[in-house]
Amino acid sequence: LPAQLRRSLAWDQGLEMRNHKKISIAADLPIYFCDPHSPWQRGTNENTNGLLRQYLPKGTDLSVHSAEDLAAIAAELNDRPRKTLGWLKPDEVIGPLLSGDQTAGAASAP
Repeated sequence: LPAQLRRSLAWDQGLEMRNHKKISIAADLPIYFCDPHSPWQRGTNENTNGLLRQYLPKGTDLSVHSAEDLAAIAAELNDRPRKTLGWLKPDEVIGPLLSGDQTAGAASAP
């Protein structure tokens, strides 16, 4: 992502994050940890998890799904309008930012 879209990263608590210092240095990105049992501190993550559960219920063995299956789910989710984005689709907001046109989709989003 372009630097203007990488200001910081908020992670949940977990053993998989044990190398956060190395990642922070390598990406030149401050990393913050959410407090345990505080889902409101990671709202987008929690919302996305809920949307993913419509396709992949909790406990689903992801190894039975191909990369193409997972890419198709991601494409559907990115093509879904979101209230938090002023009913724009995620790709309508991020696309212009990635192409350098920061006035296109972002102007309509809250």
